Amino acid sequence: MFSLLKTRPKARKPAPPETRTLDVAGRLMPLTIKQHDRATRITLRIEPGGRALKMTVPKGLAAREVNAFLDRHQGWLLTKLAKFSTDAGLRDGGEILFRGVSHRIQHTGSLRGLTEAVLIDGRPVLRVSGMAEHVGRRIAAFLKKEARADLVRLATMHAGTIRAPIRSISMKDTRSRWGSCSSEGNLSFSWRIVMAPPSVIDYLAAHEVAHLREMNHGLHFWALCRTLCPGMEEAKSWLKRHGSQLHAIDFD
Repeated sequence: MFSLLKTRPKARKPAPPETRTLDVAGRLMPLTIKQHDRATRITLRIEPGGRALKMTVPKGLAAREVNAFLDRHQGWLLTKLAKFSTDAGLRDGGEILFRGVSHRIQHTGSLRGLTEAVLIDGRPVLRVSGMAEHVGRRIAAFLKKEARADLVRLATMHAGTIRAPIRSISMKDTRSRWGSCSSEGNLSFSWRIVMAPPSVIDYLAAHEVAHLREMNHGLHFWALCRTLCPGMEEAKSWLKRHGSQLHAIDFD
């Protein structure tokens, strides 16, 4: 006697995210719309750096409801996006943060020469050579070099304190996180952190080094992080308030 074997229906794959461009008062923003089985309401958030939007909606929500939500929140988006500057004045006479201090940009007009931070008549100045249209790129190259110097020094110091080996240290331009630590001991940092005050740079180095001992964000991790960086709370608060503005600067 044979019995019929019932086959289970295959699990339906989730709908792929929808991508579109949203016009927010003339500012074109990439928008990703993702359906979620457990979502009970629409959520809309601005990605780090203010360069994109992400929307989560209940599964099967009608397109007209999505569009109506976006229309109702145009004013909110406009207000929130106003704090993100993509220009940042990266030209002669503009301003740029370097180790927490605002520096006036001085384009020297010379095609050759190093980018350097100096004091002129007691005022911090960032002198940049090269072609005027390349000022942003040259500033970025300078910040990457200085960030590496700071973070290698600080990470090495903190790793020595807890006697944890570092395999490698790299600089990246990630928008979703300021740093990372792999189980193999590879540390990675966003070079944009060098625009923050020294205490914040130190906190980031201590945070990732602490992961060499604690690959989590539990109580032991935060206790170790606080031991390495007593000013941790103030640094975290600074990043929460100003980090998005650093991510938003377009150096190209």
